[in-house]
Amino acid sequence: MREELLEQLQTWHEEDEYEKIVEAVTDIPEEERDYELISHLGRALNNLERYDEAIEQFLKIADEGKDDPLWHYRIGLAYYYLERYDEARTAFETADRLEPGDEDTLEFLSWIEEKTAAGDAGDEEAAPASSASEAAEAAGSEGEKIAAEPVVFEGDFDAEGFWDDDNPAAEKYVSAPPTDALVESVEESLVFRLPAFYVNLMKVHNGGIPRNRYFRSQTGETIEILGIMGIGREKPHSLCGAAGSRATIEREGYPEFGVVLCDTPSDTGVVMLDYRESTNVGEPEVVYVEKASKKVIPLAPNFEAFVRGLTGGTTQE
Repeated sequence: MREELLEQLQTWHEEDEYEKIVEAVTDIPEEERDYELISHLGRALNNLERYDEAIEQFLKIADEGKDDPLWHYRIGLAYYYLERYDEARTAFETADRLEPGDEDTLEFLSWIEEKTAAGDAGDEEAAPASSASEAAEAAGSEGEKIAAEPVVFEGDFDAEGFWDDDNPAAEKYVSAPPTDALVESVEESLVFRLPAFYVNLMKVHNGGIPRNRYFRSQTGETIEILGIMGIGREKPHSLCGAAGSRATIEREGYPEFGVVLCDTPSDTGVVMLDYRESTNVGEPEVVYVEKASKKVIPLAPNFEAFVRGLTGGTTQE
């Protein structure tokens, strides 16, 4: 029975059904919850951005988790998003000591250094940021956004009406519009230049869930997406977030020829920008990559064509 529950919790995690995980675990009497169940609960609370509650759960199993790099990573993530950077640094440093070289851990440590460096140099006479990443944090921190240039789209594309902000899952994707410095910083982290149409769309509405979420491939298959990742690091479903492009590629073994932009229902695959033909000079193609087989299915010649080709249902052309 317990093994069946653990399998169900993992399935819900892969399907982004985090509320179901919370409900299932909290229905179990507290004295009957073991390390594994509480770990599932804390991870789900992290994914729901309920970081204070996640920390409360992780601290209950601190003694058991002291030698588990995942425990330190998960509580470090919660501390990070609560801007408790000293505690986050301690947790991630311990995770790195227990499991050296994990790229996600090292990336969080680098972000913490950028955050704390920006805070130490917060007065007006501080020297300019010396890297694209530092510049992004200095220019893109909350409350100090540099207004982006107005974006005009050709044709009849409605960038505002494109998004379904009433969808309760939208908050996992949507961030404040990116500054040019943040765009440069994220591109530096991804090692790919993002398409101009995508960047312009994100400057109007940075990530989210489209109203139309279906795309018919060149081979006649219909692909459904959940959302489009925005430019940033803070939200889980942003390009450099905890469930972003690099994290998804490393976790699931997707090909490293580009950038993951969209996830799909039931975690069956991802929509990616494919830079194999264009490199960083031209416009990358948009492809769908199946999770199980890693089969690559061409979708559109570029991101703009992909966005304009999205429809509201499987029967629409």
